Amino acid sequence: MTSPIYLTNETRQSNIQPDLLIDHALVISKDKIVDVIPQSSIHNLYPKTESNVEITNLGQSLLMPGFVNAHCHAAMTLLRGVNDNLSLQDWLDQVIYPLEQKFVSDEFVYQGTQHAIAEMLRSGTTCFQDMYFMPDQASKAVHEAGIRANIGLMVVENKTSWADDAEDCISKGLKVRDDFKQLDLIDFSFAPHAIYSVSEQTLEKLVMLSNELAINLQIHLHECPTEINDSLQKHKQRPFELATKLALLSPQFNTAHMTQLIDNEIEEIAQSGTHVIHCPQSNLKLASGVCPVVKLLDAGVNVAIGTDGAASNNDLDMLSEIQSAVWLSSRAIHDKFEGEVNILEETHLNNQPSLTAYQGLYAGTMGGAKALGISDKVGSLEIGKQADFISIDLSSIEAQPVYDPISQVVYSTSRDQVTHVWVAGKCLLDNRQLTTLNESLIIKNTRQWQKKISSYLKSL
Repeated sequence: MTSPIYLTNETRQSNIQPDLLIDHALVISKDKIVDVIPQSSIHNLYPKTESNVEITNLGQSLLMPGFVNAHCHAAMTLLRGVNDNLSLQDWLDQVIYPLEQKFVSDEFVYQGTQHAIAEMLRSGTTCFQDMYFMPDQASKAVHEAGIRANIGLMVVENKTSWADDAEDCISKGLKVRDDFKQLDLIDFSFAPHAIYSVSEQTLEKLVMLSNELAINLQIHLHECPTEINDSLQKHKQRPFELATKLALLSPQFNTAHMTQLIDNEIEEIAQSGTHVIHCPQSNLKLASGVCPVVKLLDAGVNVAIGTDGAASNNDLDMLSEIQSAVWLSSRAIHDKFEGEVNILEETHLNNQPSLTAYQGLYAGTMGGAKALGISDKVGSLEIGKQADFISIDLSSIEAQPVYDPISQVVYSTSRDQVTHVWVAGKCLLDNRQLTTLNESLIIKNTRQWQKKISSYLKSL
C-alpha cells in the first residue's frame, strides 16, 4: 500500500474526541495518522504528482475511529443461537458448559475466532478484548487477520480442554504471552472467569502477576442477581467486597457487566480507576439486569462497551450495541436489599438525563481504548495515533437527511453501511469485502460445526 493515503471528497470526519470536522481528509503514512487537514489543502500540501501519493475517494462518508469491543468471547460465535430464552445461570449450566466440555478444541477456537473477526470487521470493529480458552489459537487467528486485540488468558479452577486447573491456566497463558508478545497488534490480560469460579488464592496471585508484568486483569463481576445472592448466602458479602479485599480494583482492572451496583460501590470504582464494560444486549437477553451507566459516568468512571459472545447476544455488532446502551440508559434497574434477598426495582427515569449519542459513541471507541490501556494509540483520529479507522456510507436513502452525523450513526446507521475498515494503516475491509480472510471458507467451516453440534444436541 502506497503511503500517505488521503480519504477525501465530501467526507465528514469524526474524531469523537474532540470534534466533528466537515470536509476534511485523513493522511496516513504506514501505520500512523500523520495529518488531518481540510480537503481544500490536500493538493497543495500533497501533490498528486508525487509517486508515493495515493488518494482514495470515499464520497459522502463519515470517517471515524474503529469500534473497540471491550468484552467478547470470540470463539463462541460457533454457539450462536443453540438455545435461547434462558436466564444466565440456566443458560450456562444447561447449555454452554456441557457444549464447551464436548466441543472446545484448538480447531473450535481458531475457526470460531476467525468467524468472529470477520463479523466484527464487517461491522466496523478494529479492536476487541477476548476471554476464552486456547488463547494461542485466538492469537493465531488475530495475527492472520490483522485486527487489533487484547487476548484474555482465561483462568478457571476446574479441568478444561485447555488446562488442568488454575495453575496450569496461568502457566500456559504466560507461555502464550511469551510466544506472541512481539506482535504489535496483540496485547494480553489475565482473565479469571469470575469471583465465584476462581479461588481467593488464585486471584491474589493474578493481582501480583498483573502488577509485576504490567498487564490488565479482566473479569465478569456483578452480572446478575443470583451471583449477588449466592455470595451473600455463602460468604456474607457481595462479590464486589471480595474484589476490594483482594486489591483487584485498579486502573488495570476491567469489570464486565456490573448490572448489580449500589452507590458506595460506584464511588469505590471511580476512586480506584477501575473500568466498567457495559454489555446491554447480552444482559437484556439473559435477564441479568442493567448496568447503571449514567450513574457511573456521573461519578467519573470510564465506561466501555462490549458485545459479550455471539452465543448470548446474538451478534457482534458494536453499532447496535451502542444504540442499545443509549436507549436503555433512559431506564434503570436498581437493587433493593431486604435482608439477604435481592429485589429488582425498575425505575422510569422520566426526568433524569440519559446517555447522549456522543457519550455512547465515545464509550464504544475511546472508552474501550482506555479500558484496554491503549488510548495513546487508538480511540480517536489524531496525528501520531495508529491508523485504526472506518468509513460509514451516508449517501443511501436510509441515511438522508444528515443534520447531525453523530446522532445519525447512533440512532439510524446499520453495520451494512460500514464500507471500509483500516487497522494500523492496512485496509481489512475494502468496499465491504474482507481482504485478509476467506469469507466462503469461514462460512463452510462454521456450517460443519453447526452440523456436529446439532447432531449432538439431537442425541441427548
